[in-house]
Amino acid sequence: MPKTNTNLNRSRNPMDFTFNDVEPLSRFVTETGKILSRKETGLSAKHQRRVTKKIKQARNMVTMK
Repeated sequence: MPKTNTNLNRSRNPMDFTFNDVEPLSRFVTETGKILSRKETGLSAKHQRRVTKKIKQARNMVTMK
């Protein structure tokens, strides 16, 4: 039985956006503005830290509420 490649389901770089891109960042934030946890987003620890940093940058630049 041949091995299946499990990496096909993963995107190569899911954090390929900047803090100016509000649409993709809003997927990781609740309606009240709280950042969703890793369990809710399904991201790895590395990507969760990147998303958190981008969200905080967007808040500081007032592009996101």
